[in-house]
Amino acid sequence: MSRTRETLDLTGPAGRLRLTLDHPDGAPRGVALVGHPQPVLGGSPRHPVPHALARALCADGWLAVRPAFRGVDGSEGEHDGGEGETEDAAVMIAALRERYPEAPLALVGFSFGAWVFARAAARLDRPVAGLVLMGMPVGKVPDGRFYEPVPVPTDALMLHGEEDERAPLADLLAHLRAARHPVTVFPGTDHFFKGCLPAASRAVLAHLRSVTRA
Repeated sequence: MSRTRETLDLTGPAGRLRLTLDHPDGAPRGVALVGHPQPVLGGSPRHPVPHALARALCADGWLAVRPAFRGVDGSEGEHDGGEGETEDAAVMIAALRERYPEAPLALVGFSFGAWVFARAAARLDRPVAGLVLMGMPVGKVPDGRFYEPVPVPTDALMLHGEEDERAPLADLLAHLRAARHPVTVFPGTDHFFKGCLPAASRAVLAHLRSVTRA
């Protein structure tokens, strides 16, 4: 994925937080934190979607950072249903801003990672440069879990599969209807953007370039 891969350990509320950093060639245009799907369903930084997003971001000049949420791939603690993970995301954001103070910081979350990043973004005193939420669950999803609806910043890019079976599109649209927040829908694809992931990655890159003017 990159010529230089680094592991960074932070101290979070539940212990060690492990991040994988893929450095681009040359000075990065920014730092992109890429959130992975639901850990209790096998989600990790190695999942194909965050892995593909990180690869695309790194190739486009971003420092791609894939955190492992608590209890996953070297991060300590146990799954906390989103609240603890949101606190962990705040620690990650603060650490990356301190380490790369001149670089724009973007959050790119997928599925559970999108929900956690939306929650984290809503609590920040200083907004991130770019926010992308892909396949974000809202309300009660088909597997029985409940994801409390989260306010979405007006400049966030929302990407969703038309036939998302895990986070139904209709629920997201209902949540965003009052705010008239646009959603980019990929026809005929599922929760994992099957057959559309390269196109979705290009949409992410185009959006981040536009908001960072890079």
